[in-house]
Amino acid sequence: MTLACIGSKLAVLVVRDLLNGTKRFTDLQKSLDVYPKALVFHLRSMEEQGLVQRGAYSGYSLTELGYSLEPILDAMKQWGEEKKAMMVE
Repeated sequence: MTLACIGSKLAVLVVRDLLNGTKRFTDLQKSLDVYPKALVFHLRSMEEQGLVQRGAYSGYSLTELGYSLEPILDAMKQWGEEKKAMMVE
């Protein structure tokens, strides 16, 4: 189920950016350096899954379910840092 929600790199990056607060579409697009169509596709998918909500003027933000992914992303980050450190040794 988790992979169905955040199974793409772009979805993970969207969640990462929205953990810091609401962002407008153009701000997300610039931050992620992605084509608008790709971002629209992922945002709509994430809305359907209940991870992201769109405000009329405020932009996109995480739902409570979206925020519940934070410990998972933190664990992924920690694992990556540990693996990187092992590769340097």
